[in-house]
Amino acid sequence: MIQAPSKPITLDEFLKIPATKPAGEYINGQIVQKPMPQGKHSTIQTELSSAINAILKPKRIARAFSELRCTFGGRSTVPDISVFVWNRIPRDENGEIANTFSIAPDWTIEILSPDQSQTKVTKNILHCLKYETQMGWLIDPDEQTVFVYCPTQQIEVFDELEVQLPMPAFASELQLTVGELFGWLLE
Repeated sequence: MIQAPSKPITLDEFLKIPATKPAGEYINGQIVQKPMPQGKHSTIQTELSSAINAILKPKRIARAFSELRCTFGGRSTVPDISVFVWNRIPRDENGEIANTFSIAPDWTIEILSPDQSQTKVTKNILHCLKYETQMGWLIDPDEQTVFVYCPTQQIEVFDELEVQLPMPAFASELQLTVGELFGWLLE
């Protein structure tokens, strides 16, 4: 859903607006509300975040965050999963994880909802890649397909159950097949 303001809105004005559920994103001067996650979306988001954190977080390699607002390059978006390499996680003056993330994630993951525009989600992934994100995934639960985006590479499509999904270099210890990813929907 796009909310058309009566006059153009700036990124600073958007960031002062109280948060909504589901989250609103700021894209090209417009507020675009994300659709409410449904069962398949929520299951994959929860399980994938946990799988990433189980392997990468204990070794302080990287950490996955669900529904984290990332504001950079004139946009403010909320990827379904944002993964940040450990030394890039913004911290406050106490060394705790900061509330504001003003950088692109190292790996951005979007899970397509039934009424969501694949074009809009793809544009968000491409925006991240322009700002040094190493890899983007677009997961389509209905088609059981994963689209993998890397900077300056052709998009790859994964839909064969036994095929290992590619990972960013920092996440090479994480092993996951297409079948395992979509198998979470059967559990």
